[in-house]
Order: sequence, then C-alpha cells, then structure tokens
Amino acid sequence: MDAIRLDPSDSVVTATRSLEVGAEVEGVRTRALIPSGHKIAAQDMVKGEPIRKYAQVIGYAAGDIAAGDHVHTHNVEFRGTDVAYEFATNLRPVEPASGDTFMGYRRENGQVGTRNYIAIVTSVNCSATAARMIAAHFTPEMLADYPNVDGVVAFVHGTGCGMAGDGDGFEALQRVMWGYARHPNHAGVLMVGLGCEMNQIDWLLEAYGLKQGPLFQTMNIQSVAGLRRTVEKGIEKVAAMLPLANQAQREPCPASELKVALQCGGSDAWSGITANPALGYATDLLVAQGGTGVLAETPEIYGAEHLLTARAVDKSTGERLLGLIRWWEDYTARNKGSMDNNPSPGNKAGGLTTILEKSLGAAAKGGTTPLAGVYKYAEQVRARGFTFMDSPGYDPASVTGQIAGGCNLVCFTTGRGSAFGSKPSPTIKIATNTEMYGRMIEDMDVNAGAMLSDGVSLEEKGREIYELFLRVASGEMSKSEAQGLGDYEFVPWQIGAVM
Repeated sequence: MDAIRLDPSDSVVTATRSLEVGAEVEGVRTRALIPSGHKIAAQDMVKGEPIRKYAQVIGYAAGDIAAGDHVHTHNVEFRGTDVAYEFATNLRPVEPASGDTFMGYRRENGQVGTRNYIAIVTSVNCSATAARMIAAHFTPEMLADYPNVDGVVAFVHGTGCGMAGDGDGFEALQRVMWGYARHPNHAGVLMVGLGCEMNQIDWLLEAYGLKQGPLFQTMNIQSVAGLRRTVEKGIEKVAAMLPLANQAQREPCPASELKVALQCGGSDAWSGITANPALGYATDLLVAQGGTGVLAETPEIYGAEHLLTARAVDKSTGERLLGLIRWWEDYTARNKGSMDNNPSPGNKAGGLTTILEKSLGAAAKGGTTPLAGVYKYAEQVRARGFTFMDSPGYDPASVTGQIAGGCNLVCFTTGRGSAFGSKPSPTIKIATNTEMYGRMIEDMDVNAGAMLSDGVSLEEKGREIYELFLRVASGEMSKSEAQGLGDYEFVPWQIGAVM
C-alpha cells in the first residue's frame, strides 16, 4: 500500500513511502516526487476549491491542481474557519467500567499522586538561583536514605515581576503556583521569593487559603537577609521535610484517580492517523473507568473546534470553547500574527500543510466521549471524563498548565521526535512512525507506527497505551523520566505586557 485515503470524500491521499514521478496510487499517477507522509491530489481541483482530508476542509487550492500533483504549502491556501457550530449533537458516552487500579500515593486531601517529590516553587525569576542551589544540594546519594522520595525539584521561571498586578497574566501565574503548591505528586513544598516582586507569595496564600506547616513552607530572600542564608535556610527546611515525605506509601487506587494530560509535539502527517487516534482510544478506556483526559493547545484545535462543540455535554460548555477560539483569533491578530503560523517548519517537513490539517489530527487525542468541561489555563480540572484546557501550542507552557490543573500523568505523541519530559508528572512518549521510533528508541515508550508497518489494530495499540498509563502511574519509569528530563520544562505562559 503506497498511499492511504482516510475517507471516501477526501480529495487527497497520503503517501506511505517516498514516491517517484509516475508512481500509480489510488488510480492516479504522481506528477512530482512525493515524500513519505505528504499528500497527493486524488482528483483535479480548480483554484479556490476546498481540499478535504479526514472528510474535513484542510485548506483551499491556491491555483488549479491536477490529479497526481503534490499538495502542500506551495499550492494550498489557508482561510479562517467558517462553519455552523452544533452543540451536544454527537454525544457518545462509553459503557462505564471499573476494577482497574494502579499503585498511587493517597494524600490527606483525598487526591492521588503518581510520584512523591519535594518541590521548590519560585514566585519570581529573582529567586530562581536560590531554588536551584537548594535543590542541587540534595544529590541522589543523599536521597538514597529516603527511597520513597522521587527527588527534590526546583520549579523556576522567567517572570513574576515587570507585569500587571491583575488581569489574565497575573491570574494565570497565580493559578500555576497554586496548582504546583497543591499538586498530588508533591509530598512537600517550599516556596521561595525575593520579597519586592509583583507576584507576592503572601497574596497567593491569602487568595487560595494556603496554610504553612511541616510540609509547606515559604521564605523570601530579602527577609532572610541574602542569597547565601536563603540557600542554607532552604536546605534546612527541605531536610526536615524528607523524613516526613518518605513515610508516604503506594497503595491500590482506582484508575478513576488518573488525570492524564493529552499532548503532542513535533507532529507529522502520521500523528492524526496512528498515535493520536490510539491515544484517543486509550483516553476512552480511561474515561470508562471514571478517569480524566485533558486536551489542550487551543491554537492546535483551530479548524477542529466544531467537532468538539458537537461533543460538548451542553451548549454552555461548547460556547466556552468557542470563546477561547475567538480570544485566540483576536490575540494573534493584534500581535500581527496568524492562526496559521502553526504548523512549524518541522511539521511541514513531516507533511502537515495548514493548521486546519494539524488540528484535525491533534483533536483525535481526545477520543470520542462527550466533552465534559472547558477550563482556563492552569485552572483546576474538576470534571471527570474528557475535558479541555486553554493553552498555547508551545509544549512546555501547555504541559505546565495541564500539570497545574491537576494532571498526574502526561502522554505525548510525536512524529518528528520531541525530546520532552516533565516533573512532577511523568511523560509517556508515543512515536507516530516506526522509522523514527527505531532511530529514537531510547526516548520513545510506544511505537504507534506499528499500526502501519505491522498491521497492529487501533484497539490493540490503544489498550497498550492505556495499560502503560497504569504501570507508569504505579512507579514504572517512562523513558524521558529515566533520562532525567523535566527540570527545565516548567514554563508558565506569560500573557500580557512585560513592563
């Protein structure tokens, strides 16, 4: 099979291997060299005609296109979405299931963690060095006496001051800090500030009702009297937390306590054909157990949002999603950008032509169940089932928001090969194609490319991913986790002016 047609109504097919000029596929002969994963016109198209893949519009012919032509950025025009939205018209709840468990950490507040870290969370860039110095003190050799503690991690960032003291940006950063301060994968938390920054720790404590105690401490460099003393004091505070954190024990917990961030990056044409649908199937299995999947990256559902509004449990949920889309249209316009700025150069090399095409594949990560809730960036995700969180398409910023929202596991599909990992929630990596999986086998946990190369079914691959959810949640290390990724991937989304 040299090409795949995803739907009978599609006007393009996708090459499964590199094709020479004159190769016969789907009843047409190629008129150009076609790289693997790229599109071939399955019929003649005139200028302005919609181009369809996944039975959906992915762009418009920029000029006349002949059957057999290579269809890509040189002859495809992007236009903004223009569809009639429906709400709650495609509700397909899964049959409820129960009985699946994982070994997790049950916290006093009822939440369940998949890891057991001590976190050092900074309020501002000015305290980043102090936080890293404190964390660096606790070497693997020193932590060997505390086998139930996964590590001491510094979550540092480049903002926290030079920003407005209210509005979207400030509120988003406060939600991130609160989400990490109360994340179930953290046994203990030390918050470190400078003292004079806009993002005051005391305001956070007051706004969210956070109380200090043996496993939750705060400090400011200016109050402690300098960097050196802050580092010394911070080391003392974390050292006192370690014996308490080490008392945590894993115990059987229902799969319903899993909240999985659904993420993709370095996508290619196969993302929407193999890895994303397989992750979607795994998400459906998790939702059936009462668990939660959290899709994000609002710019990367642009052009597929109508499929999600039809799955919204009610009109207000669907309207909230559309409100995010409109915000992003305005946000990109006033910054003289375009929603089609995404796909990236790597995405395009992998065969993705427009954001519409990329989004239709990306949305498949969310499976088929009803959309139960739509959330702001880093807002606590309280609904169970399939949900959506507003975020940029930039992976580190997006995952930071999902983790702050309570995700205790991350699943990340990639076609080009993304070197990404996260803490405190481990990342599972899924390769979209067998060639990349073989080349980056040390980084990839699952080869969804086997759905093409070896004829593995969607159901089989989806169940493999779901079962890996349970094993990694129980303590099995993902490959990115084993390589130590996650210390530099904490990137709160900066919204608004830097002043």
